[in-house]
Amino acid sequence: MAHLSTNKEEIKTAIVEFIKNFHRKPVESATTEEKYQATVYALRNIIMDKWSKTHDEYYEKDVKIVYYLSMEFLMGRFFGNSILNLKIFDEVKEALDELDIDYNALEEAEPDPGLGNGGLGRLAACFLDSLSTMEYPAYGCGIRYQYGIFRQKIEDGYQVEYPDHWLKNGDPWCIKRNEYAIEVNFGGNVHAVKKEDGEYKFVQENCQTVIAVPYDYPVVGYGCNTVNTLRLWEAKPKHRLDLKSFNEGNYEQALAEQNLVDTMTNVLYPADDHYQGKELRLRQQYFFVSATVQRAIQRFKKNHDDFSLLPEKVAFQLNDTHPAMTVAEIMRVLVDDNDVPWDQAWDITRQVCAYTNHTIMSEALEKWPMELFSRLLPRIYQIVEEINRRFCLALIERFGNDPEKIRNMAIIADGQIKMAYLAIVGSHSVNGVAALHTEILKTKELSEFYEIYPEKFNNKTNGITQRRWLLHANPELASLITSKIGDGWITDLDQLRGLEQFVDDEDFINQFMEIKVRNKKRLASYIARKTGVIVNPDSIFDIQVKRLHEYKRQLLNILHIIHLYYKIKNEPWTDITPRTFIFGAKAAAGYQRAKLIIKLINNVADVINNDVSIEGKIKVVFMENYCVSLAEKLIPAADVSEQISTAGKEASGTGNMKFMLNGAVTIGTMDGANVEIFEEVGRENIFIFGLSADQTHALAVGGGYDPWVLCNMDQDIRIALNQLINGTFSKDDPELFRDIYNSLLNSDGGRADEYFVLADFEAYRRAQMEVDKAYKDKKKWARMALMNTARSGKFSSDRTIRQYADEIWGIKPLKIED
Repeated sequence: MAHLSTNKEEIKTAIVEFIKNFHRKPVESATTEEKYQATVYALRNIIMDKWSKTHDEYYEKDVKIVYYLSMEFLMGRFFGNSILNLKIFDEVKEALDELDIDYNALEEAEPDPGLGNGGLGRLAACFLDSLSTMEYPAYGCGIRYQYGIFRQKIEDGYQVEYPDHWLKNGDPWCIKRNEYAIEVNFGGNVHAVKKEDGEYKFVQENCQTVIAVPYDYPVVGYGCNTVNTLRLWEAKPKHRLDLKSFNEGNYEQALAEQNLVDTMTNVLYPADDHYQGKELRLRQQYFFVSATVQRAIQRFKKNHDDFSLLPEKVAFQLNDTHPAMTVAEIMRVLVDDNDVPWDQAWDITRQVCAYTNHTIMSEALEKWPMELFSRLLPRIYQIVEEINRRFCLALIERFGNDPEKIRNMAIIADGQIKMAYLAIVGSHSVNGVAALHTEILKTKELSEFYEIYPEKFNNKTNGITQRRWLLHANPELASLITSKIGDGWITDLDQLRGLEQFVDDEDFINQFMEIKVRNKKRLASYIARKTGVIVNPDSIFDIQVKRLHEYKRQLLNILHIIHLYYKIKNEPWTDITPRTFIFGAKAAAGYQRAKLIIKLINNVADVINNDVSIEGKIKVVFMENYCVSLAEKLIPAADVSEQISTAGKEASGTGNMKFMLNGAVTIGTMDGANVEIFEEVGRENIFIFGLSADQTHALAVGGGYDPWVLCNMDQDIRIALNQLINGTFSKDDPELFRDIYNSLLNSDGGRADEYFVLADFEAYRRAQMEVDKAYKDKKKWARMALMNTARSGKFSSDRTIRQYADEIWGIKPLKIED
């Protein structure tokens, strides 16, 4: 049901008036882009009252608010999701139909900005959806990147990065809030000033000041009046133009400050394999942390002058290590700007900060060179030094003078500042994001911290929002489910258990699988349009879409495809169910081996897709520029969900949950949330293979693993590897994939096959044979697919957010009345 004040005629009038007033033309003459913008402004008319009322209530009732700090927010398109959450789809669709405007064309007109790089940013987006739907007071806080991470193009099989010009036609969803702009300081020097009470105050001078300007985006809750805010900060220079230099003809110098500041919020994750890149990343992190903390405390001070109340009114959640400087920045604002004594400020800081660890990968547990950190952030460095000094004294008091232990646990050691350690020491909660991941943190990676802070550690298994990933992405399936069990699942995903009563209902099962077929046909048409590759909708759609990293093992997938291709070529009588392997992935711009794996996938695809002798038994497709809107097309069409990371390396994964919700069957290792998916669906409804986390850890630390032994003993492995370097997939340059070959077999100063691709190859091959066998039994496969959907209730982000709210933040929902 639509909001009472919303009707079709109001929407039509708003669209017509906008196009007339802003473009001086009638609707029928407007471009698709102009119609899209007009419809967004019509929606804003509806949203704005709810948004204003929400924040008025937060102020009036003086509620506790959580600030969710993340470098990434991979929101996807706002248009369709907002309409569904407002529950006005029918009204909007009818209004557009009567104006002869194509609803689907408007959805496609909206840019899908790459303000994230995968699971971290998409999780943050799902969390914001759940926070609004469950009526919890919250802000999402990040950076408004002008060009996102990058727009990926595949040229001659290679990834090529281009700027993502998502703002070129404006940004109709946001409100620029100049009145909340914040000054953020970099560089300069710090000196102590003696105050009247004899204490010293530290002042940063001769610094570069950057203005952080907030842009607010509405996050609409489903079926309620709550509209929370995603606040993205953009950097602006304090002095836009040095007019004296300009008039002297020194044009570059006149704009030097403008250009330097612009780089700060241009791109997500600039390459940091050089000093300038490292400095830019550090600037970005401090920029949005400082702006968020300063604004949150300004807001608190409107109603309070007693900082001991701050933990009752504010919570900061650090989404991975990128916002770890929040700890030091809160101390700076309390101690330097508000004269709170250190000990009191430290007690407050630890009560308001909570840290989510998302990975055990060393490159994500950030460490900054002391020289860079102290030069760029001199006062923050002093504060971190003092936090570290006090922490080390506490370690000595507890463990005695054990230099090695102190060195291992110190926040500052060996010329580096360890940001994860700062976050742990400065927070009251440290959570992992899947049961296995949390156990690894407690028993291995962070075991020394768990020993002294056991009360801080807890698990919050990740989740996804069913509003986007089923209701919006797979409307036919959503409609079928609602027709059988009602629509309560939209806000209570556990209700999907009600589908189990239909597991032997032939009519329901047929409808369930017919929807999958239609989704596959739509995807096949899309693939043909975008890539020119013709795929068979009756084949198994086997999909692996995620960030390209060696531990996620896209390489294991493509090596198995190489093996399968060889087998079909040399044993054409092989009975194999036709299969379409679909990949989507971006590799970090500076990650050369990951980019080479993309090239390998595309070269293999080119050879296989053009080999008529295999009669289309397998096809390989790489979909460029993987993003949320592409995921919404791929996931509902998947039969098989590839979740094949090296056990112990994937913290959780959320793609596995999205595929499961849409009736795909997982093939995966016992890693991350796969373990909990296995527990929910049972062994008979998932394909598990490979080494366990304990086994990979034992091999990694104990040695004794020699991939050459496997290569020598296993003909399938040997043949597949040889095809990497014999020109089968690179006839003009047989050495093209030598680096990949060497990474699997030759240590080259490191550990060969670091991610145990070859160690798991045979188990993966057997699991894939089981997939093929199971798919041939249509009734069995349909049952497996349905059971995955029915058992996905645990993996709603609503459940996760309720746990954060109750167990970490201590916030309560606030119902916003009409």
